[in-house]
Amino acid sequence: MGRNTRKRRTPLATKVIAGAAALAIGGGGLVWANFYASAHEKNGGHNATKSGQARVATINCPDVGQKLTKVPRKARWGVARELARLDRQITEAYSRLAETRQAQAGDAGYVDNAILGPLKDKRRATLDRININIKRAGGQERDLGRFARCQGVPAEQPGGGMNGGGQDGGNQDGGGQGNEQPPADNGNGAAGPFAEDFVDINDVQPNSRDLQNGLAANGDTGSTGSFTTKCGVNENNLFNSDNIIVAPGVDNGAHHTHDYVGNQSNTAFASDDDLNNAQTTCQNQGDKSTYYWPVLRLQDGTQEFDANDLGGGAEGNVGKILKAQQAEIKFVGNRTSDVVAMPKFIRIITGDAKAFTNGLANANTSFSCTGFEDRQVTDKYVICPEGSQVVRTSNFQSCWDGQNIDSANHRDHVAFVQPDGSCPQGFQAIPQLQVRLVYDVPAPTVENGQVKNPYAVDGFPEQLHKPITDHNDFINVMDEDLMNQVVQCINSGQDCE
Repeated sequence: MGRNTRKRRTPLATKVIAGAAALAIGGGGLVWANFYASAHEKNGGHNATKSGQARVATINCPDVGQKLTKVPRKARWGVARELARLDRQITEAYSRLAETRQAQAGDAGYVDNAILGPLKDKRRATLDRININIKRAGGQERDLGRFARCQGVPAEQPGGGMNGGGQDGGNQDGGGQGNEQPPADNGNGAAGPFAEDFVDINDVQPNSRDLQNGLAANGDTGSTGSFTTKCGVNENNLFNSDNIIVAPGVDNGAHHTHDYVGNQSNTAFASDDDLNNAQTTCQNQGDKSTYYWPVLRLQDGTQEFDANDLGGGAEGNVGKILKAQQAEIKFVGNRTSDVVAMPKFIRIITGDAKAFTNGLANANTSFSCTGFEDRQVTDKYVICPEGSQVVRTSNFQSCWDGQNIDSANHRDHVAFVQPDGSCPQGFQAIPQLQVRLVYDVPAPTVENGQVKNPYAVDGFPEQLHKPITDHNDFINVMDEDLMNQVVQCINSGQDCE
């Protein structure tokens, strides 16, 4: 039920290069391709050597979606479709890179003239259409043309130096391999995760989580209660690669596969009425909210149902999908005040699926192990000891601007609490959603700088399956009576279910 099998493309793992098509939500992204010469090429040793050493390139495009902070509500649907068009243009540019490596070897200006130039022209036309959508809806024209140009950036390895504008992405070279061999790709054609992306939980210091944004909003004062909703662990096998929040009306808008619990009509084409009239997996039938997150996969060679689909193997997301053994969904309060009811249909995204290239500003999830949950890391997958399970935690923004259920970049209408627990000026406290997912994951092993039996969250290929890109999504579709019950429980200090 609900499995997405309608979008197919040749999987990256079967491409003629060890590279990955990269495309990003919001029309921005980093496209990279490793043009390693095949050992079976008939072009002679000279070309093979040159290809192995020089045929690595990136295309770094501005993330237009995050830059559009003011878009009239009536224009957002059209703008989302144009942003998706920008994504497809990046994909086409990658394909051009992959198919023309011999031409590039013989012409130093080939990438600029045959790939980047046409890409810029296409992007400019699309950005013009975005402006037209905004103006027709009464918005102010913006100088979007400055985002048309993408940069070609040669790189010896995927990773280091490729994380968008010089933001710190750490050492991403997969254990210091040289150019002679492509990095291990774990069967996904899109290298990663690497050994350096894993850490033994025993080596994590307690209370050392490096990002503070998502820490629990409540404490011993203020509104101290909680409300837990039980919605299962996707027993209905509802998977798709849509994203109703970021890309409404766009097929495969997420470019990676999601798990869904709660609302059962969650596709890119669902209206608020569709969500309101949907079935729900939540025990309390008044909760038709949609809770969704990228699937966790074991990269073990399993051919999943989406092995040939967009969002799955066709975009580098391969291996066995691991369902959570537990999905704990809880709403808590605020340390300094009571909370007010969330508006129905409010959309909240926490974390950033593109944090590897965008930087850490919106990164917000953590990995841990059962029995060690005082040790949380955002930039590593954890290796748990025998008998311990992997835990993914997401603590959402819990301050609301009091007016909007969404914003143009899907972030500005909500905020995290300040260091003292209060909301920023102009915002009011709402129940904080906390999602805790527990998985049985065979422990990876790291030998000689290589990871064996890795697991990873689904993501865009250019993000190299980095743990920092984990994220979580929510649309509130509780009925009024239930939301009022949630608020009453939290403000009165009760723990309710």
